[in-house]
Amino acid sequence: AYADFSSDEVTDFNTDCLAVCLEKGTLREVVARPLPHRYFLQGKVDQDGDVTAAESLPTDVAHLIKVTAAESLPTDVAHLPTDVEYGFVSYHDNPIKMYWISHSGQQVYNQEIGVGERKTSFINTFIGHKFEFYDSQPNEDPLQNELLFDWIIPNHGIIGFKNYEFPHVPVEGVERQVQQTLKSEWRRHEVVKRTFSPLAFDKGRLPDDLYASLGAYWYNNRDVPHVVHEEWGRHKGVFVNYWETDVNFIQIPWHLKKRWQRRLRELVEAWTGVELETTDMYGMREYTKGARLLSHVDRESTHAASLIVNIAQQNVSQPWTIEVHDHADRLHEVVMEPGDIVYYESAKALHGRNTPLQSGTYVNLFTHYRPLNDPDWYLRDNPEGTPEPLIDVGTCNLVGKPDEYSKGAVQCQNSAIGPHLSPSMFTATSADDMFQWWKSVGPRDESVEDNDNEEL
Repeated sequence: AYADFSSDEVTDFNTDCLAVCLEKGTLREVVARPLPHRYFLQGKVDQDGDVTAAESLPTDVAHLIKVTAAESLPTDVAHLPTDVEYGFVSYHDNPIKMYWISHSGQQVYNQEIGVGERKTSFINTFIGHKFEFYDSQPNEDPLQNELLFDWIIPNHGIIGFKNYEFPHVPVEGVERQVQQTLKSEWRRHEVVKRTFSPLAFDKGRLPDDLYASLGAYWYNNRDVPHVVHEEWGRHKGVFVNYWETDVNFIQIPWHLKKRWQRRLRELVEAWTGVELETTDMYGMREYTKGARLLSHVDRESTHAASLIVNIAQQNVSQPWTIEVHDHADRLHEVVMEPGDIVYYESAKALHGRNTPLQSGTYVNLFTHYRPLNDPDWYLRDNPEGTPEPLIDVGTCNLVGKPDEYSKGAVQCQNSAIGPHLSPSMFTATSADDMFQWWKSVGPRDESVEDNDNEEL
């Protein structure tokens, strides 16, 4: 359940008490643990987030100010900020002209929004500000053209105009492309020398304050027009089966992304034991029913250690495991719940989700790091003190059910292997093994099944 703070109700304000500014959409279970910059301390909100973690603040949060705009606050704290960052992405046929509507009703030109994800524009604005969007054609004066949309800023977020159209992919050529892609990915995963952990991955949990922020942003931008199709096509390959199912995308404002990146980097540094620098954050990506993610590795120079963050799941009827191959190429299948994270050595460990998502939607964020100032990290030997890769674990046996994941269904003589070994007990030895796995867990070929039934 998410807390909805759109009502006018405000708790009594006591300047002697700690208070926090909450975002609409914050999960009730983490409502008292927002990011540090949202705490009201000594008469002001710490916009810069100088407090390093919510855990350093008092736990007795007795008075919560429920706000969506400064107008709902008591007058003695009306200076609390309502500034937000908001983005605009367009797939309209022509560039769009954007105007801010002043308090007096004047149309003030703001900017032109181009076409496509790369032309996305984020601005700093305020809750309650209104904007109008006009076609740039056919007249030279945009205000003489069609009014395409108007929008009042509700919170941090993004809005899309129209949608990206996935290109057609001839189905008969997909298997060949998949096979070629897996050969390339197999070769790439063998190039990386350096490792960081015994298994190349681990499972963890987001701190409550980070989960509150990530979850609120998703909640406030989970529907159209905030969600658009991710720009998949031939230039990106066949890693996601966009020709069979929608793959959606919710872009993140730059300043908010920077906050998240800094905190998530601390988690990954603790896992690797190495000082890191942020190289990328991608998402939020929304997978829909039927989605598959082909096993792959990430860019060597930038993606040394990474995180998968599960933000939300809606109507998911069966676990959709993240498949990660360890340093001995054994397959692990990890079940994630919203708020869970998976650390992984993303340029070294083959990873994907080859089994189709059976129902609902599944939303992830991806963030990536590398050793500080070292783009050639993957060519180096492990420094002294690096944990040894776990290769030999002795005899392993299936003791659980074939569809029992992340519960120790496979037990080995060396228990350090952990609870996530795939009940299939699959170990890859070549790209062809990976291709056969992709085929074996894919959707059933209904035409073949119908032929078999006719023979019966």
